[in-house]
Amino acid sequence: MEKKNKTKRKIPMNGGKGMNRIKLLVADDHKIFRQGIKKLLEEEKDLQVVGEAKDGRDAVKKTQELKPDVVLMDVAMADLNGLQATRQIKKTVPDTKVLMVTMHKNEEYVLQSFQAGASAYVLKEGAVEELVSAIRSVHHEKSFLSPTISKTVIDAYLRKIETGTMQTPFDLLTDREREVLQLIAEGYTNREVAKALYISVKTVEAHRAHIMQKLDIHEVAKLVKYAIQKGLVDLTT
Repeated sequence: MEKKNKTKRKIPMNGGKGMNRIKLLVADDHKIFRQGIKKLLEEEKDLQVVGEAKDGRDAVKKTQELKPDVVLMDVAMADLNGLQATRQIKKTVPDTKVLMVTMHKNEEYVLQSFQAGASAYVLKEGAVEELVSAIRSVHHEKSFLSPTISKTVIDAYLRKIETGTMQTPFDLLTDREREVLQLIAEGYTNREVAKALYISVKTVEAHRAHIMQKLDIHEVAKLVKYAIQKGLVDLTT
């Protein structure tokens, strides 16, 4: 009796054609960074960059359109920063994970990122392998912190719990008020803010009054300083 040759099928490794790749959106206001990180990440067989965004507002729009699995989000961007963009993304596309990729080690940025809904915080100075690990972690419902900042953030978090200062006046601001505050700090006039956010000048004036009341800050120069401290604007960009 003739024997039939049986060939064993190999299970596809990472990059097998039947594998679902992790879809990524890269949001950063530096085109060179976006293109560079896209090229590096697409060398990983299980990752696919499906889009790029040049600022926070663009990131929200592209996320709603493309429904990526993970957004790589810069913290400091003009018009709408990464923190505010993350809040909007988690409200409108909750299944998409946000991974902050930034140069900032400041604990204020880190804590606000997680409060906004981010799942990971990775420093740009780290190795590509660290970023890839973070992407895979958040895709599997895990959080991730760059090792160099982990202890700093945990200590700061515990300190705030112990002192009962988890909620600050900044936490009382609505998402819209934070947007207005960022634009004011970036030098926009009331009319320019109204145009950027598609609201009336009178509404901008009302938001501005509420911001000053909640923060107990009544001078624009001090509002700018406060916005910088809170990571809404970044003078280095």
